Amino acid sequence: MKTDRLFDPISIGHLTLKNRILMPAMHLNMCRKFVVTDQLINFYAARAKGGVGLISVGYATVDELSGLPGNIGAHDDAFIPGLTKLATAIKREGAAACLQLNHAGRYNFSMFLGGKKPVAPSPIPSRLTGETPRELELDEIPAIIQHFVDAAKRVQSSGFDAVEILAGTGYLISEFLSPLTNKRKDQYGGSLENRMRFGLEIIRAVKAKTGDSFPLMVRINGNDFMPDGIGREELKTFSIELVKAGADALSINVGWHEAQVPQIVTKVPRGVFAYLARDIRQLVNVPVIAGHRINDPDIARQLIDAGYCDMVAMGRSLIADPQLPNKAYKQQENKIIHCVACAQGCFDNLFKMKSVECLCNPRVGKEVETQVKTTDQPRKVVVVGGGAAGMSAAIAAAEQGHEVVLHERHIKLGGQLHLAAAPPGREEFSILSTDLQQQLADLKVQVILNSRVDAQLFSENKPDILFLATGGEPVIPEIPGAELPHVIQAWDVLAGQRVEGEKIAIIGGGAVGIETALFLAEQGTLSGDELKFLLVHHAETTEELYRLATIGNKQITLIEMVDKLGTNFGRSTRWSMLQDVKRAAITTHTEAKVLEITPSGVIIEQSGKRHEIEAETVILAVGTRSYNPLQKIAADQHIPCQIIGDAKQPAMVFDAIHQGFDAGHNLS
Repeated sequence: MKTDRLFDPISIGHLTLKNRILMPAMHLNMCRKFVVTDQLINFYAARAKGGVGLISVGYATVDELSGLPGNIGAHDDAFIPGLTKLATAIKREGAAACLQLNHAGRYNFSMFLGGKKPVAPSPIPSRLTGETPRELELDEIPAIIQHFVDAAKRVQSSGFDAVEILAGTGYLISEFLSPLTNKRKDQYGGSLENRMRFGLEIIRAVKAKTGDSFPLMVRINGNDFMPDGIGREELKTFSIELVKAGADALSINVGWHEAQVPQIVTKVPRGVFAYLARDIRQLVNVPVIAGHRINDPDIARQLIDAGYCDMVAMGRSLIADPQLPNKAYKQQENKIIHCVACAQGCFDNLFKMKSVECLCNPRVGKEVETQVKTTDQPRKVVVVGGGAAGMSAAIAAAEQGHEVVLHERHIKLGGQLHLAAAPPGREEFSILSTDLQQQLADLKVQVILNSRVDAQLFSENKPDILFLATGGEPVIPEIPGAELPHVIQAWDVLAGQRVEGEKIAIIGGGAVGIETALFLAEQGTLSGDELKFLLVHHAETTEELYRLATIGNKQITLIEMVDKLGTNFGRSTRWSMLQDVKRAAITTHTEAKVLEITPSGVIIEQSGKRHEIEAETVILAVGTRSYNPLQKIAADQHIPCQIIGDAKQPAMVFDAIHQGFDAGHNLS
């Protein structure tokens, strides 16, 4: 019988792990003034209990200029008690514990440094922060190296099983490594040998202080994706030298935070960057870990079996489902809740200076407070609406032991999740619908599809509590001509309605308008298989293949009344969506008022001038309004009722799922 290599033990130095799944370090913003909190401990304890082999927490700071107050602190002995509690909690639940050290360099903000400038090898402005750092003096560099050493010793004395150094992603070590940010004329700049010096000196010094028996991991980029940056070949050389300097394992990630290649969002194919780990694995004799968009055990197994890597890093996957390793080990993979790479609760929260949450998992950051407590007074719960909010409410109520019936007026569950999954690269949202439905089945929630809910149903089956999650409906604007036959709704397009003609005008440049534009722009472009066939056979030039892969058979115009497109996207998603709009040659008009829809197009006013945009089909994407026809019926029958999701107020999928969970979980 073939063994599951994902659950084969593996050693990093003298540390043996029970399986090949790493939860990599991710900033969670759960510390307060660098101090480990109960929230952080509970978060990681839940992941350790879920069966992961190794958890790397962090990053943690090495000095007062290296991070933010929400980072884990390791730059002072005062933080050791909190670090010890964190390491103990992880190990008590069965995982090995590692802590990642880093210095942010030019990626730090002076506002968090008491007005001091962030430091870097050279004073090159950062697009991430908008600030120009201060160049480090030559005599300051040994002190920073010593700060890494001192912090690593604190990690070791706190009971962690290993330490990791972050040497990529655009932070200080990679700033020294890159010719883009290192313009020094001394022994730390110029040649690759000199640019590697800072990072290698840190590794050697840390290894010398902590000893050969204490594993040292290094997380590096396989490619920085920065024009005129480091590049793959120099990073391969750096990898070889890191191992010579004492690295016991290499964890390969991709891209600087400034890079214009998407790395984290839904459209990034699963496991696509693993080739970078494979190239490095062929050059070194220590375990190599592949990461980025590995959100399913099957992908992980394929990469390990094919020799791309020795281990996999599953970060946001374990935020979404802490029990993913246990479910995979028990062959219950159909029960896994997959990360959809939406970034709405993780990365977008960090931009708002909030702690990390998760669209798919409303318990994140509240692991203790939201533990399941079975009720001793089960209630009869009716949920109307089988979209994200309704399913989430039904699941949370059923977990508590309540008797739940869910009514859905259509022939399938999922609601607007299916519309969200329609644009190219957004298919993961349909997986979320499937995962929610699996939870309903596991909890034996009665689901009634194609159900007509009315006053009679309520009177015959009077529930103790009613959750109305009837969603929303698209707005029809008061624009002359909106009733013409060639005018259709964006929702209908995303649901599969045929769009006639080549010239298309979309009124509304918010999230739905952009997603609809990209959905239509994909029509007539080469598929991935078609592109690969033509490329490997040199059928066309690379320039022509690029055009055929990005330009379809529709001429699309987006019309938006405010000055920016996609303002209701999260920050992590918006820039890549706008990048796609430009790549697909979609024409955009902002600060444009639609005056009239005519049989031949749309008349707009822009900068005080009127002109007509030709269009054979006009698509409306001007917003959503709540659809809630049952509230009055419930009130007339004196049924306790709670309105959730878009039925309450149109918002994001994140809001719908969290509102639903809170409603169901908080049932008394």
